[in-house]
Amino acid sequence: MVDVGAKNETARVARAGGSIYMQPETLALIRDGSAKKGDVLGIARIAAIQASKRTGDLIPLCHPIALTRVAAEFTIDDAANAVHCEVTAECFGRTGVEMEALTAASVGLLTIYDMCKAVDRGMRIDHIRLLEKRGGKSGHWLAD
Repeated sequence: MVDVGAKNETARVARAGGSIYMQPETLALIRDGSAKKGDVLGIARIAAIQASKRTGDLIPLCHPIALTRVAAEFTIDDAANAVHCEVTAECFGRTGVEMEALTAASVGLLTIYDMCKAVDRGMRIDHIRLLEKRGGKSGHWLAD
């Protein structure tokens, strides 16, 4: 792992997002809460938060971080037949939380896929990316 011992501890925030596209009927199951496995978005939210906390175990050479806050929001987009996910991860430390936010968004979307794959194997996860990063020596970065 990279030595971060000489870095200053600062408040660090990262936002990441992505989307999952599906058939209109699949989106209706999610919206109506009638998927066979239960509350798809509620379970995906918990999965995203759990994943953020396990990032150091999943990504080689990624520092384990004491997160102070993780929020996962899901938005249903009827026009695109999609669910959009946005995760905000925060900590006060010597290294950023970009990987935690990206991991959380990925796992949240994968959970939606897992819960709905029996009715729609053609779902597509797309656009996973860092949206914003604040804190540390490099300062503030915002995606175009």
